[in-house]
Amino acid sequence: MLAALWGFGRRRRRLRFWVLYTLKHSPSTGAEIMDEVERMSFGLWRPSPGSIYPLLEQLSKEGVIRKRDDGKYELTEKGREEVESFLNPVFPPFSLQAPRSVDGVLDEISAYVSYLEDLARTKSDSLKPYSSRIKELAERLSKL
Repeated sequence: MLAALWGFGRRRRRLRFWVLYTLKHSPSTGAEIMDEVERMSFGLWRPSPGSIYPLLEQLSKEGVIRKRDDGKYELTEKGREEVESFLNPVFPPFSLQAPRSVDGVLDEISAYVSYLEDLARTKSDSLKPYSSRIKELAERLSKL
């Protein structure tokens, strides 16, 4: 189910979900939330401090989370209700399905290619074990 929620489009709204989902399981610091989002995304995305901490501040102001004395954030009752509405949607707040159009699919592919390009520039060794698979996917796409 979590994989179905993953995507690079509309990151801000999805990051809200990931933060609340993480806090549903245990109180966490901002850094721990960043680590957990990276883990849940199978290493595909690690949100930056510039996206996590302003969101935590916003969620605190909304009364969805609160910061404890030990520096960890936890859900409030309002936050628990919001997480449950994400997990058991009657009318989901954002699409829980794969893109429904070719444009949507191409946008997703483009985002993943951008990520791989960033890795190639910054951590080129991390892609070496996957070079044949990347090449295979590129060949399949070129045949379309």
